[in-house]
Amino acid sequence: MPATHKAILVGARGLTGRILLQKLLDDPHFEKIYILGRKSAGVKHPKVVEHITQFNDLDRFSFWPECDVLFCCIGTTMAKAGSKEAFRKVDFDIPVNLARYCALFNIDFYLMSSLGADVNSQNFYLKIKGETEKAVLNAGISTVKIFRPAVLLGKRKEIRPGEEAGRLFLKLLKPFLRGRFRRYMPVNASSVADAMIATFLSGDKSTEVIENDRILSLSEKVSKNLDSAR
Repeated sequence: MPATHKAILVGARGLTGRILLQKLLDDPHFEKIYILGRKSAGVKHPKVVEHITQFNDLDRFSFWPECDVLFCCIGTTMAKAGSKEAFRKVDFDIPVNLARYCALFNIDFYLMSSLGADVNSQNFYLKIKGETEKAVLNAGISTVKIFRPAVLLGKRKEIRPGEEAGRLFLKLLKPFLRGRFRRYMPVNASSVADAMIATFLSGDKSTEVIENDRILSLSEKVSKNLDSAR
């Protein structure tokens, strides 16, 4: 039997979080998944323990000392949030608050960010992503992995017209996104989930930023390993 781990997942209702959850449930290396969310993910499984929270009461949970890793896939859009302040509360405040608890209990922090995240960006979305990365890195956590995927491919529950247009455009460009341009290649949410799990199971305890081209490489390696095991 493989060594088993207990994980916390935030953002289980989103595209990547939903896929990541299913992969964690199927993986024998994980024995317990604690889901934190503002609404229920609607998943019933022996491995799952779900808590509904607004993320301002995290000290009431007793699972912190027993967990090994927190996967943070939470995120919203300006259209959904309704304002810059509301957007920041989701994409900055929640991850940073979670990071403080991971620092207290020596829990690895795996953050899904975005290609182009930069505290100095003129783009509000990328600026907040950059500020979130910086705050998490400065939270005192021993192991932080930041994943920066490009445009995500996959079936979402809600329609995002802007993202759909960008996704279609980049899919048309995909044959030309090679070499140094590979970092801009659209990536399946499933590939991001594979990269996150594979990185954790590798046992690497360094703190690093994993760009889109490496996410693709990690996912390809997972696929090859699965093919060879069949």
